[in-house]
Amino acid sequence: MTLPTATHRWRLHAGLLTLWFLVSFGAAFYARDLQMVVASWPVDFWIAAQGSVLVFIGIVAVFAWVANRRDGSVPGFDTVGYSAYKSKLHRRFGWYVLCLVLFLLGLAVAEQFGLPKVWVAGIFLFSTLVMYAAMGVYGRTADASEYYVAGRRIPAMYNGMATAADWMSAASFISMAGGLYLQGFSGSGGQAGGLAYVMGWTGGFCLVALLVAPYLRRMRLYTVPDYFAMRYGGRWPRMIAAMAAVLCSFTYVVAQIYGVGLITSRLTGVHFEIGILLGLGGVLVCSFLGGMRAVTWTQVTQYVVIILAFLIPVSWLSYKQVGNPLAPLVYGQQLQKIAAMEHQLIDSPAEHEVIEEYARRARNFEKKLLDVEGSLQNDRQELRRQLRALGDMKADDEHAIALRHELAIMPKDAKTAREQWSRAAADNLAMAKPLGGMPAHSTPFSGDPDGTPEQKAEFENSRLNFLALMFCLMVGTAGLPHLLTRYYTTPTVAEARTSVAWSLFFIALLYLLAPALAVLVKYEVMAHLVGQPFDSLPSWVAQWARDPSLLTVSDVNGDHILQFAELRMGPDLIMLATPEIGGLPYVVSVLVAAGGLAAALSTADGLLLTIGNAMAHDVYFEGDSDKAQAMRRVMWSKFALLVVALIAAYVAAQRPAGILYLVSTSFSLAGAAFVPAMTLGIFWKSCTRMGAVSGMLTGLGVTLYYMAINMPSVRGALGLMGDGLWWGIQPVSAGVFGVLAGFAVTVLVSLLTHEGRNPA
Repeated sequence: MTLPTATHRWRLHAGLLTLWFLVSFGAAFYARDLQMVVASWPVDFWIAAQGSVLVFIGIVAVFAWVANRRDGSVPGFDTVGYSAYKSKLHRRFGWYVLCLVLFLLGLAVAEQFGLPKVWVAGIFLFSTLVMYAAMGVYGRTADASEYYVAGRRIPAMYNGMATAADWMSAASFISMAGGLYLQGFSGSGGQAGGLAYVMGWTGGFCLVALLVAPYLRRMRLYTVPDYFAMRYGGRWPRMIAAMAAVLCSFTYVVAQIYGVGLITSRLTGVHFEIGILLGLGGVLVCSFLGGMRAVTWTQVTQYVVIILAFLIPVSWLSYKQVGNPLAPLVYGQQLQKIAAMEHQLIDSPAEHEVIEEYARRARNFEKKLLDVEGSLQNDRQELRRQLRALGDMKADDEHAIALRHELAIMPKDAKTAREQWSRAAADNLAMAKPLGGMPAHSTPFSGDPDGTPEQKAEFENSRLNFLALMFCLMVGTAGLPHLLTRYYTTPTVAEARTSVAWSLFFIALLYLLAPALAVLVKYEVMAHLVGQPFDSLPSWVAQWARDPSLLTVSDVNGDHILQFAELRMGPDLIMLATPEIGGLPYVVSVLVAAGGLAAALSTADGLLLTIGNAMAHDVYFEGDSDKAQAMRRVMWSKFALLVVALIAAYVAAQRPAGILYLVSTSFSLAGAAFVPAMTLGIFWKSCTRMGAVSGMLTGLGVTLYYMAINMPSVRGALGLMGDGLWWGIQPVSAGVFGVLAGFAVTVLVSLLTHEGRNPA
């Protein structure tokens, strides 16, 4: 293996990176100045939701085309045999897509002829899981090259498709559209979100293509820690990289297994924990038996399920609302209608009643917090007094049962009461705002740059957090081990470049649909659900309201009419409930659930494989490539994968945080741990081992510290007051500080230690 040469065409890199920066950070920074409407589209929203994504695809495609022409053909590469191999794959893939579509149509027809819904769900879930498992069994291997990098013979298009499925995790499929529904353009206050996810998760592939993937592929590695061992030498760069890979991948995989449990329990009706175990079986069969070879072709099949599951309901809603199924082209007109309805809701007297009631409840909880012990005792005595007043003759009365239940769920002690009441006060205070605390959908950033000093500060803080989150998602994309190892599987460096372009193309098909779905669902809710009597609400409301974390509806102002502020929808609900919201056949609901399951399973496969390989190949065997040890390395990787999967399942069963938050956190960790030392090692010959080790530890340490010190439990335990934020940046974007600190320390220490020590 040889290190990548330093013969770089800086003009191409500089020009494309400048365009990338202007379209992403430049357009986002000046979004408030781009609010004119052109052809029914707010220009700022179109650039962030669609224009930037299209430019990113162009950047990656142009780079691949120019660089591949510059490099020319690979000596000794069997072009004829490779073309015949791809033709055979095309035929097989075409047959698979055709059979899947026919299978869906058959289920839809069977549903119309009276096949029970439980059978529709069971048949589809069983069939897809059996297909994934069969591919895992068929692709089983103990060969190191096959297990780690699929024999390095995956064509660019199919590797791009597998990468897209690996990338479009539960966060992308389940939560992103919901996040866009709730957060609009940019989120509210300091809680950035919205289109930062679309721009961040697509713009990061420009960095992967231009700065990382081709150079790592040229080195013929097995894992990302292999790069650090080869580039810097010694034990510590590999060990630190392996531990960082385990940390960020574990955080990521917990979110995927949580999504698996959520979907499987919804699809089959089993408990959440049982759903986790059922889905985990599908993950393990593929990644445990066949490694990267089985996972790759399983992910290709899963991508088709994912994109169909997203495309069909979005196209249906678009056709229903505007008469055109091409949602990304036409949903701009719905943005203007939503803006008008938002103004009506803000001025609505009924909505004001709801806001006032939420504010009253918040004040009551705040009053209780002034004397927790006394308030808890008074509440208990009042409930017992009411029960005694009912008397024994009405022991089975519904009111008495409700009082007993309320008494049973009361906090057991003052500490628990303080936690619950503090959370309730914050929740009610958040809802005591126009639109239930949600921002105007198409307005970039909260606050007002021309308003009062407080409004100006809020605007600056909102914009800063948007840019910080986008930065972390982009840089984290370039550092995620499970993504980068996908480009080790292509036959040549040129195919790796082309594969990045295919990856972004397939990912963009979904990422262009997600903002459209959020807008179409919000219009459906505002126009057809809000204002309905509670006893006339559609059946899907009651079904999903069984889980309060997904949906809650309550008659807050007592008028028996659903107001917008009385409806609370969780981000994980929007995509899963879209078929029911749009009135589609039940088979489409099953397809959507199967798509979400495929997204979570495909990403979990890649993540568990990365963790197992890091622990066995990089930590236990330290990259020993002795052929006699190949079988042992693969077996240890499988054992580590199994153990980590069970631990991740246990953590996911505790429901530690939302899917979107967990995934975003892993990007900050990956960016801070890997990107500074990796990119400097590729492009700067004087970067030393000591510099890399210091930079990786500093970047990871700063990121973890900032996340930990801003956790309420940690601040409470240490007796710290205030929020502890640096420049108002939220902990989810801690990677901003970690990446910058990592670069600075790596450069500084390398300059101090490079003379004759490790100039490679």
